[in-house]
Amino acid sequence: MNIPLHALRAFAAAARHLSFTRAAEELYLSQPAISQQVKQLEERLGVALFRRLPRGLVLTDEGAALLPVVNDSFARLAGTLNHLQGGRPSEVLNLGVVNSFAVGWLLPRLADFQRTHPQIDLRLFTHNNAVDLLGEGLDMAIRFGSGHWHGTAATELLHAPLTPMCSPQLALSLKQPADLLQQPLLRSYRQDEWPRWFDAAGLPAPMIRGLVFDTSLAMAEAAAQGLGVALLPALLFQHDLSQGRLVQLFPIALHGGSYWLTWLQGRPVSRAMQEFQQWLGNSSRAGGLQP
Repeated sequence: MNIPLHALRAFAAAARHLSFTRAAEELYLSQPAISQQVKQLEERLGVALFRRLPRGLVLTDEGAALLPVVNDSFARLAGTLNHLQGGRPSEVLNLGVVNSFAVGWLLPRLADFQRTHPQIDLRLFTHNNAVDLLGEGLDMAIRFGSGHWHGTAATELLHAPLTPMCSPQLALSLKQPADLLQQPLLRSYRQDEWPRWFDAAGLPAPMIRGLVFDTSLAMAEAAAQGLGVALLPALLFQHDLSQGRLVQLFPIALHGGSYWLTWLQGRPVSRAMQEFQQWLGNSSRAGGLQP
């Protein structure tokens, strides 16, 4: 079957954004041109790849099955062409990374990855723990949780218990866990964290009055500026602790989850994916940060 590459490229971009308009902006084409190319591809295949809704697109089962194959094929093609053009990176790896892990653990070690794997073109896309591997065209993603996500394979990278942290000035008045009962408690979207921590400390949970954040990085910055006490994974904020911007108050920790490397079940595992996973495992062991 003769399928034009430009139609596959239009499909991949539309699937990544779930929007013909945004796909057109990415590819520097008009929205009608993208729509027409996708329509022609659907006619050649004899299946619908998208459901057209008033507010965007939704992949059909056929579209969802085609997308990872198209993404992988384009990545392999780009890698081969780059390799032929003078030894530049030969494989692309699209990696989604939850913000706190990216800043607190991954970025300080990326120079080593680039040095030891120059053939891999690593592309990072940060998120706040909400990620769609298929819809965003990602090969792998690092996220926080229990390790159980539907249709996803996962390997544990780092266990990161949460512990109360705040600014040095606020810490002067906090000598025991009970002192937190009268403090603003900064919160994530996981509403059970503070009640579970107080339970571990043997205290009744107060009414939580602090601000709510969708990222640990923003919550840590708020804590450093004295806006309250935050439950944070100390392992990922070692720089702030060593610089004295944050203080870890008590040894009582909440064991609520881990950071995991994830990828879609059933999709082909590329050499770049295998090498990145191996590097992550070696780096975590070398740094004393085993799961």
